[in-house]
Amino acid sequence: MKERVIVIGGGLAGTEAAWRLANEGIKVVLYEMRPQKSTPAHKTDKLAELVCSNTLGGLEITTGAGLLKAEMSLLGSLVIEAAKEARVPAGGALGVDRNIFADYITRRIEEHPNIEVRREEVRKVPEDEVVIVATGPLTSEELTEHIKELVGFDTLYFYDAIAPIVDAESVDFSKGFWGSRYGKGGEDYFNCILTEEEYKRFYEELLKAEKVQPKDFEKTVHFEGCLPIEEMAQRGYQTLLFGPMKPVGLVDPRTGEQPFAVVQLRKENREGTLLSLVGFQTKLTYPEQKRVFRLIPALRNAVFVRLGSMHRNTFIQSNKVLTPFFNMRKRENIFFAGQITGVEGYVASSATGIYAGINAGRLLRGEDLVVPPEETMLGSLVRYVTTKEGELQPMNPVFGLLPPLEKRIKDKRKRKELMAQRALDKMREWAQLVRKGSSLPAVGKT
Repeated sequence: MKERVIVIGGGLAGTEAAWRLANEGIKVVLYEMRPQKSTPAHKTDKLAELVCSNTLGGLEITTGAGLLKAEMSLLGSLVIEAAKEARVPAGGALGVDRNIFADYITRRIEEHPNIEVRREEVRKVPEDEVVIVATGPLTSEELTEHIKELVGFDTLYFYDAIAPIVDAESVDFSKGFWGSRYGKGGEDYFNCILTEEEYKRFYEELLKAEKVQPKDFEKTVHFEGCLPIEEMAQRGYQTLLFGPMKPVGLVDPRTGEQPFAVVQLRKENREGTLLSLVGFQTKLTYPEQKRVFRLIPALRNAVFVRLGSMHRNTFIQSNKVLTPFFNMRKRENIFFAGQITGVEGYVASSATGIYAGINAGRLLRGEDLVVPPEETMLGSLVRYVTTKEGELQPMNPVFGLLPPLEKRIKDKRKRKELMAQRALDKMREWAQLVRKGSSLPAVGKT
């Protein structure tokens, strides 16, 4: 292999990966197809252009995004550096001036002596070099076809159909029961029960709720098995009762009777701190999701750690394709980073770019590959997308992914503060070890 790393994609993940590698003294060729070929979402030819919101989320370390940003700072993040330069007032969030932000990153990347920026489309992933694929949700058609061949046609997804996830602590477990349909599978689901009157109100409000209008490049025909719940509801009053809210095969052990309707919550992680609403993919606006879904009695005070959505987003089933080091199981020289790995949002995409850069550099130098401690937000995200059982859906950085503290703390704020401090201590130690290169104790090999 050549003594360089190829990075495909000049977005947040790609620029972070290139920056990390270049600062380690490794030569990088960074490919960005714009302006030779643009996308329906981009407006400029700048690197790291923000195409949606101009905020990188909250700054408080007691939020998932805030903690991840603090960890990224410890790893020398270019995105965080640029955001501080381009910051605009946004309350408790890190808002930026898009143009200043993209200009800053473009300049820093183009001026780095170890980075060569090539403005051309990559149609095939080079298979004989160390490569990081960081092409994001709008990967070009020809490259997408080649990625399909690399990862397998059944592990590349083009549209998110995401159901909401709630914090288990916010669920009223007195308004339902644990159990599986027909008693198969043990107590795998929590069944939120609704009376006929409660279902009627939920149904009526669901029909009236405001929906997100898709962008031109996101329009698609939904498969029957993946319809938004509000679209199913439009087919008639009984439709949901024969679909995601069907009570058939479920008996409330407290009454011995079948409920009128149920909403099933499924564990989203091993610890059971996160629960997803089964079959509740939706196009409702975020405020409407909170309003309508809280009409379900068990979710009256629900804290949503991720809200539902359906939109275009090219991503792989990393839990079937990637190692915990973010390289392919079958081709150790090919790494992935950014939204294409199944993480959600600007900050998570950027962080995985740094992570892929670290391991690509170590592979090139013949060193053992490494994984961040699971107590860190980055480490927990990596663990989630590479080890989740079943189908992977994109995930934001949320506290529910972190392992619990050894000592139980009832106060939520205090508990998050302690978890955040633990994460930063672990990341600070890990970042120092990573900087020492080969002296880092072996964590594992692909």
